[in-house]
Amino acid sequence: MFEQAHDQYTTQDQLVWKVLFDRQTALLHKRAAQAFGAGLARLDFQRTVIPHFDAVSEQLQRYTNWELVPVPEAVDDATFFALLAERKFPAVTRLRAMEQFDFVKTPDLFHDVFGHAPLLTDSAFADFLQFLGIVGRQHRHDMPALLRLRRLYGFTVQFGLVQEGGQPRIYGAGLLSSAGEIHHCVHDETARHAFELSTVLDTPYSEQRFQEQYFVLNSWEQLTASVAEMAALLADSWQLKPA
Repeated sequence: MFEQAHDQYTTQDQLVWKVLFDRQTALLHKRAAQAFGAGLARLDFQRTVIPHFDAVSEQLQRYTNWELVPVPEAVDDATFFALLAERKFPAVTRLRAMEQFDFVKTPDLFHDVFGHAPLLTDSAFADFLQFLGIVGRQHRHDMPALLRLRRLYGFTVQFGLVQEGGQPRIYGAGLLSSAGEIHHCVHDETARHAFELSTVLDTPYSEQRFQEQYFVLNSWEQLTASVAEMAALLADSWQLKPA
């Protein structure tokens, strides 16, 4: 079983966490969704210390019965969705290097813990993510379905925005954890579309670069409805066109 090995983080690693934490919390002021801010307060991360996964899991279990599962690197889609179905979030234990402050192509500890964990304290979001995992687990051998489910995950959990108080607020972890992605997202020339499931499922998605467009929920209820609609389409043997 892979473990975090918290005592092996270097002074440099702790500094990276601190600088990233300070910068992102400042940058996200009035930009992040309320649920993220509430979750960050619940978890009470310390800016000077990389969180212990066990301690984070203890808090997550208290609020929503979720937990972090330490992994050395990103897992494949089938494994990923199977873990979500069990209310387990695979979190990478490695922290990015200083030269990757603005953008990192593969998930790291800051992305997974700072970006994802706070929203896992929100019961509605936590239930949505488990439901998405259950649907993914049911279709783990269906590559076209997994691709579309990854797109739904990508344009919501990773890079999603939601309307709050008449403004689009960030809730996607890829945005929450990346200064470069935030600046790209809020730029006047970057496309931000109203969320529509059929469009999302047909839109290419990659974590290797900034997104070409983002999708904005009109409410949190639309998020839950999207995965329920996706499950219904797949249950009715909906034929997905090749990507």
